[in-house]
Amino acid sequence: MKKLFKGFAVAAVLSVSAGTALNAHANTDALDKILEQVKQERISEGKLNKQREQEFLSARADKQALLNKAKSDLAAEKARGDRLAKEYAQNENTLAEKEQALLNAQGTLGEMFGVVRRAAADAIGSIEASLVSAEKPGRAEVLRSLAAAKELPTVRELEELWISLQTEMTESAKVSTFETEVAGLDGSSSVKKVTRIGNFNLVTDDGYLIYSPETKAIQPLGKQPDSYILAGISDLEGTSADNYAGVYIDPTRGAILRINTQKKSLMEYYEQGAEVGYIITLLLVVGLLIFIVRFIDLALTSTKIKSQLKNLSTPNTNNPLGRILKVYADNKNQDVENLELKLDEAILRETPRIEAGINIIKILAAIAPLLGLLGTVIGMILTFQTITLFGTGDPKIMAGNISLALVTTALGLIAALPLILLHSIVAGRSKSVLHVLDEQSAGIIAAHAEKEKA
Repeated sequence: MKKLFKGFAVAAVLSVSAGTALNAHANTDALDKILEQVKQERISEGKLNKQREQEFLSARADKQALLNKAKSDLAAEKARGDRLAKEYAQNENTLAEKEQALLNAQGTLGEMFGVVRRAAADAIGSIEASLVSAEKPGRAEVLRSLAAAKELPTVRELEELWISLQTEMTESAKVSTFETEVAGLDGSSSVKKVTRIGNFNLVTDDGYLIYSPETKAIQPLGKQPDSYILAGISDLEGTSADNYAGVYIDPTRGAILRINTQKKSLMEYYEQGAEVGYIITLLLVVGLLIFIVRFIDLALTSTKIKSQLKNLSTPNTNNPLGRILKVYADNKNQDVENLELKLDEAILRETPRIEAGINIIKILAAIAPLLGLLGTVIGMILTFQTITLFGTGDPKIMAGNISLALVTTALGLIAALPLILLHSIVAGRSKSVLHVLDEQSAGIIAAHAEKEKA
């Protein structure tokens, strides 16, 4: 048994030893391959490093050449800078010497040069804005060159300055007519005959014009002045050198005319009254119509009554007096008291027809100022509402509501005053007619009473 176990052990040991020997031989082959691969990679890395080293050395030589060139250029520029600095200093000294020599040579002419430049600069603005430039453009160019000149002016330039100033003074005292292009408010332009009144205004048959120095354009006002002002232009067009005409001028060269364009017309003021103003106007129109109808009717009635007074014995029923006489003729046999009652009844029957519509005019005259007061209250309410929303920083925001308040008040008074006057006229007419009727009725009663006594 022991021998058998020893046999198995020896066999196991021999088998293990054989396997280990085989594995060791396999590992040796792999290591040889790895070693061979490392050697080959080292050779290739060496070649690559040598190539990189050669490239670096070549680039280093190029950089050194560039550095040397840059140092050479820097030295040249420094030398050039030193040379230019010396030349600049020499030129500064030379320029100062030349300026001093120029001042010495100018003498008193230097003062004249300053005066000329200052006079030219001062005249440029006034001549460009002058209305004379609308007729004679381009006069400021010579002055502009004189104002910017750095050398002494020539004799011709001095003469040009003199002529420009003298022309401005001379033309400012003339009324001249010339043809030029006038721009329309719609953007179109046309050649028109323009009259220049000194240095104040430009006018045409259509009204006043304004001249813009910035655009060198002539254009009409956005809104012409009142008709009585424009009437003077027509008178001016018809004058000659031997007579005169009165015309309105703007001494501010159009500033007042421009402000006048913002002035509201009567119709624009009226439209600010809005609905309340329209109602007041309607009341006035209704009152006028009633007055016209009643005035014509009372006038015809008065004419018929006067005609009836000339023939009391023949009553005519086309007038109140004739109808009252007809009542008397029908009741001659009545006693005085009954006849008086009959005549009073006839007069009372005629009174409403004679006084018809007169009280309506009176009522309208009373309502008109009340409506004006209503418009005032509405305007004040809207004004305070605007103040609450936007504050009081801009008065123009409140101007519309305040205009409503004031315009409606004015319209109410304007409507009430003529209505009161018209009411008094027709009321007086009606009273005169009734007075004639009362007078004739009393006379008839008195005559009838005398007959009864007799």
